[in-house]
Amino acid sequence: MKVAVVGATGMVGEVMLQVLAERNFPVTELIPVASEKSVGKEIEFKGTKYKVVGMQTAVDMKADIALFSAGGETSLEWAPKFAAAGTTVIDNSSAWRMDQTKKLIVPEINASELTKDDKIIANPNCSTIQMVMVLAPLHKKYNIKRVIVSTYQSITGTGVKAVKQLENEYAGIQGEMAYKYPIHRNAIPQCDSFEENGYTKEEMKLVRETQKILSDKTIAVTATAIRVPIVGGHSEAVNVEFSNDFNVSEVREILHHTDGVVVQDNNDTFTYPMPLYAQGKDEVFVGRIRRDESQPNSLNMWIVSDNLRKGAATNTIQIAEYLVANKLV
Repeated sequence: MKVAVVGATGMVGEVMLQVLAERNFPVTELIPVASEKSVGKEIEFKGTKYKVVGMQTAVDMKADIALFSAGGETSLEWAPKFAAAGTTVIDNSSAWRMDQTKKLIVPEINASELTKDDKIIANPNCSTIQMVMVLAPLHKKYNIKRVIVSTYQSITGTGVKAVKQLENEYAGIQGEMAYKYPIHRNAIPQCDSFEENGYTKEEMKLVRETQKILSDKTIAVTATAIRVPIVGGHSEAVNVEFSNDFNVSEVREILHHTDGVVVQDNNDTFTYPMPLYAQGKDEVFVGRIRRDESQPNSLNMWIVSDNLRKGAATNTIQIAEYLVANKLV
């Protein structure tokens, strides 16, 4: 496989390179791609150094697969050019997610939708991925009516600038601000920009993407997304109302047998998911599983995952692995 990583010098791009190496993805030639200011820089991958190239050069090199993590505008402009050159694009931005002609894929849930004709494939939002990984098997069993989710999102979801802001604030240094407010010792109830309905883009991604991935527009979703001063991953408090009643121990058993999901749920030993322990791991962790005693057929859960890995890089590469294994590229 000749593999292009677009946005190779960014935070997610660096994790993509790391995950490609860890999972021994069959890279025969790596093409690191970045903006013009990074062209000529060297990237090391599995002991070999590669020079960063610009977008048009990468298109002309005709990669088999291009893993995009360079922002929506870049994807809208360049993904079709890569696709026209015969490259299969897996895009980590929001550019193509709600395009009706593009598949929105979490491999454990809906990779079987993919065909050779899918030249631009969308990777879902990080907060959506971890939530639907847990919801999908429960929806099959009990049929989800409504989801209420509050997210507690790592600053790494914003990028290097946000990490630097937190480090500066820890050290008492005045520096460039990624957010409108301090993030140290704070929680900011805004992830991304506001839409006309008063919700942020991040909140509406959880609504729209969940319905698309689970192929069910009847699922009602409402979300509040909050930025918190941590780096290990995103956490979510999720309340789910089902059409059918459930047994909590059966819910745990279903999730225990779900690929990519780890149940951490023992009150006696104070065992529950935390971003501190999710960091650097590919699984989605779920705990605090309990019946909502205020509402029939309803369940509360706490879901945590490393947003740079399963929430971005790992999911992207798992899509690529599926394409290779099923000879779709």
